[in-house]
Amino acid sequence: MKYFVTLVRLLFLSVFLFLVTKGNMVLWLGIFAVSLVAALIFGRIYCGYVCPMNTAMIPTEWISKKLTIQTSNTPNWLKSGKFSWITLLLSIILVIASKKVLHKNFPFLIIWLVIAIIITMRYEPKVFHNLICPFGALQKTFGKFTKHSKTVVEEECIGCKLCEKSCPSAAIKVTVDNKKANINTSLCHQCTNCQQVCPKNAIQYMNITNKKQISI
Repeated sequence: MKYFVTLVRLLFLSVFLFLVTKGNMVLWLGIFAVSLVAALIFGRIYCGYVCPMNTAMIPTEWISKKLTIQTSNTPNWLKSGKFSWITLLLSIILVIASKKVLHKNFPFLIIWLVIAIIITMRYEPKVFHNLICPFGALQKTFGKFTKHSKTVVEEECIGCKLCEKSCPSAAIKVTVDNKKANINTSLCHQCTNCQQVCPKNAIQYMNITNKKQISI
C-alpha cells in the first residue's frame, strides 16, 4: 500500500508539473475544485494523494529531520487558525491583479510549492497543512462534512499513540479519558500513514454514519 500511495502521488506531481510548464494552471484549479466536492463524500483525498505540496513536503521533512533543523514548536501568531484564510484571500487578489494589471498569470501554485518546502524545513508538516496552506483552508471546511473517512474501531484500539505520531496533519488524538484514538475528519488527509503503523488494524476507511467498512 505504501508504494502504491507513493506512486499515485508522483503521478499527480508529474501531471501538475506538466500543466504548469504548459501554462495551464486553470486545469489544475479545476482538479482542485472537483476535489472539494469529492471531499464531501470521500474526505480530503486531494491533500493525501493529489496535492503537489504535500508530495514535496514528505522528502523535505525527512531531510529536515536528518539535519536536525526541524522544530516541534508552532509560532504563536499562527495558532488562531485564521492565517490560512488570509493567505487564500491574498492569493486570489494577486491572481486577479496580475491578470488585470500585468496581463500575466501569477505563478501562485509554484510559489506556494516553494513556500511549503521552505516552511517544512523548519516546522512540522502540520504547521503548513493546518495553519498556512490556502488550499487547506477550503479542504478543511469541506472535509468536516465528509460521509466517509478513516475511522478508529475503538474495540480494537490499544491507545499506543503510534497513529498519532505518524499523522502529518495532527488529525489523530488519543483521548485522555478512554485512551482511544480519535480522528478529526476536517484535518485527516485520508492517507495510509496511521493504518501502516497500527499494530491492531484498528483504523479502517468507513461510512461515518453506519460505521460500515469500505474497501478501497
